[in-house]
Amino acid sequence: AYLALNLLPNIGPIRVRRLLEQFQTPQAILAAPVRDLLLVPGIGEEMASHIADWENRIDLPEEKCRLSDHGIELLTLDDPRYPAALRQIHDPPFLLYMKGTLLPADEAAVGVVGSRRMTHYGREQARKFSFQLARAGFTIISGLARGIDTAAHEAALAAGGRTIAVLGSGIGNVYPPENQALADRISEQGAVLSEFPVLYVPDKQSFPLRNRIVAGMSSGLLVVEAPARSGSLITANQALEQGRTVFAIPGPIDRPSSEGCHRLIQQGATLVCTADDVIDELGLEINT
Repeated sequence: AYLALNLLPNIGPIRVRRLLEQFQTPQAILAAPVRDLLLVPGIGEEMASHIADWENRIDLPEEKCRLSDHGIELLTLDDPRYPAALRQIHDPPFLLYMKGTLLPADEAAVGVVGSRRMTHYGREQARKFSFQLARAGFTIISGLARGIDTAAHEAALAAGGRTIAVLGSGIGNVYPPENQALADRISEQGAVLSEFPVLYVPDKQSFPLRNRIVAGMSSGLLVVEAPARSGSLITANQALEQGRTVFAIPGPIDRPSSEGCHRLIQQGATLVCTADDVIDELGLEINT
């Protein structure tokens, strides 16, 4: 039933939460008539008609076949494997697609984000911090994007640690496509997660949605390198709203590629120069 709701367009976690408050179970939501659905705040006539007519609007058996073909499991908010920290944010996904495994140890996690157009400096810092944090026992969480994300995932794997990739696309449609092999490696040494249907094509809205999960699953968020206008700054703001600690690595003062990090530091983000700075600030007891 959750899978069916997730396949309907534009329903989102906030509306599903309101529907559950009214109807208690996802099965009851799908069985509700339009007149009852309209009583729920935020559910208009179009959305209500889509829900009531869900069997004719989606291909649920086909999506279930895709899950099997790609080795994907589903996690709902009621699943004990669902990330505890993510459950606490304002709008947690009501359904997660997962390839790989989540472990209790993943609760000690650092999100690592930064520019897709990284410099040599940014790449080296992403590798160094992610490698050392993974060695210290932290799970590295990032978005599998080009640039800093890719460097962070690769460094965590090289350290023999765990890493989690959160996609802005479906797991069966990895973006960017050149990171498919990396996604496969991550699923063997961590997990690949998405809240989107298996073959979902990414768009401008899906990446900010992805970023809130990266921040929400993390104990702290490390911004490695970011220009003045960067999606990483949006992720940092989401992390702050979620009560997470935000760290920023300073860069050369004359490099536009570090303007975003410098602005975060000016606004109160924790300046860090070594991985130990992150570990000490988070105050987590990690076996090294």
